[in-house]
Amino acid sequence: MVSSNSIQTEQEFAGKHIVILGLARQGKALARYFARAGAFVTISDLASADQLAAECQSLDGLSIRYVLGSHPESLLDGCDLLCLSGGVPPQLPIVQAAIRRGIPLSNDSLLTVQRAHALGLGPVLAITGSSGKTTTTTLVGKMLEAAGYVTHVGGNIGAPLLDRLRDIYTQEPIVLELSSFQLELFDRALAYGDFSDFGPQIATLLNITPNHLDRHPDMAAYTAAKLNLIRHMPTGASLILSADDAVTARLIPQAQARALPDLPAAWRLDALLAETRAWIEARKLRVIPFSRTERLESGAWIDDDTLMLGRAEICRRRDVQLRGEHNISNLLAALATSAALTENTVTDAGFTLEPARLGEVATTFTGVAHRLEIVADEGSVVWINDSIATSPERAMAGLRAVADSDQTVILLAGGKDKNLPWDDFASEIVNHVDFLIGFGHFGPMIVELVQDRARYHQEKAPNCAVVQRLEEAVGLAGRIAQTKTIVLLSPGGTSYDMYRDFEARGEHFRNLVRAHITTTHHTGSPAAVGISP
Repeated sequence: MVSSNSIQTEQEFAGKHIVILGLARQGKALARYFARAGAFVTISDLASADQLAAECQSLDGLSIRYVLGSHPESLLDGCDLLCLSGGVPPQLPIVQAAIRRGIPLSNDSLLTVQRAHALGLGPVLAITGSSGKTTTTTLVGKMLEAAGYVTHVGGNIGAPLLDRLRDIYTQEPIVLELSSFQLELFDRALAYGDFSDFGPQIATLLNITPNHLDRHPDMAAYTAAKLNLIRHMPTGASLILSADDAVTARLIPQAQARALPDLPAAWRLDALLAETRAWIEARKLRVIPFSRTERLESGAWIDDDTLMLGRAEICRRRDVQLRGEHNISNLLAALATSAALTENTVTDAGFTLEPARLGEVATTFTGVAHRLEIVADEGSVVWINDSIATSPERAMAGLRAVADSDQTVILLAGGKDKNLPWDDFASEIVNHVDFLIGFGHFGPMIVELVQDRARYHQEKAPNCAVVQRLEEAVGLAGRIAQTKTIVLLSPGGTSYDMYRDFEARGEHFRNLVRAHITTTHHTGSPAAVGISP
């Protein structure tokens, strides 16, 4: 299905010179979209032609120029629009040079939301947060499908939607996971396109905790990027916020009457949050809270052991298969987000979200790959892949999800640091981990921090070991593991010291575990080895 509006919208790029930085999935979607629109497309990537042969081959048949191995500033000569793939930071010299020249910026997610608005598609539901985005986005998609909607899920999850907008009909929900990397370009001072009430009709902000501080200069800049999600929402749109998070709760009008935890002064968020509350009030946004700890009159909450959506009972907490309290929060956020669609006037499709169907999704959903994913259960040893845990906050959530059991916990932690605070994670490790195996760039440092933390508090440190690579960590964990043991990969650091992304790291872990189990079953269980504290 190709509408005339779609063709007309694409034609604004005909004959334009578009430069795309990064030949990943988002860069390829941008290339397909602009090539089809008749633009002159150049893709530049720091990797070599040999490294990118498969990606280039996937774009065969399109008129595209490639500049690989570097980002020369000459790319900007005659450039009308510079587009960034998600992993490309605006701090790059070529991007800063484009800003100085007045060349507008964009990315696939910004263009998707702008194009959907211009074409009358949607409604658009957008979800962001420091953690839980993918699980919540996936749940929303499944809940809307259970209600009968044809739903399109994309953004920072799955395949980009920009080059597939032609195939979306009006009143088919578009559900987008958006990261701070994508949202930092939702800024009319930098970016291309119309910023007049183009934002999502329903936006969900799950939480804001320290993350990606190797990319963003400080917490204020990181939070500002997240809040770009709601800066351009249309009047009367719905905003779903956590009443349990210290930052997002400050944006809920009714939460201002209760005492909220102090925010670190170094974050410098007071003025930004005050400005955001003014946006919410000026646009008359409909604020819908969710909470694991507060009784709510509306939104999603918990009454004893029952997940509630307003006054409707959805399911028993004990029947939810997802591990961890953080996933209960994700479920509540998904319930509130999905319900906002049918309660809002943005659609007259007539679908309803029946509590029984929502409950079925909530109790049968077992999670998304690399998020507390059980990759093997040998009866005596359970191997869990939480490679998505690329921040200490996320790794703590993973650790808490398994720490209440009576099983021995072996934690694999490390990767690359993002200039984040690690003290709380170190304390959780001291309290809940029996064996800590540090790997990768940050592995030795987290082990040292845990041991220092235990000495400072005069507590017993877990047994610790440091290895270089993940395969060594899995092999060592396999030799240590005995009856009633959980081996948890919840690194806390990013994968970029050794892997393309957290998914590649998780996939490698999964393969290593399977190979270990196969070898063990053929040779017999190896003897356990001692690790020195």
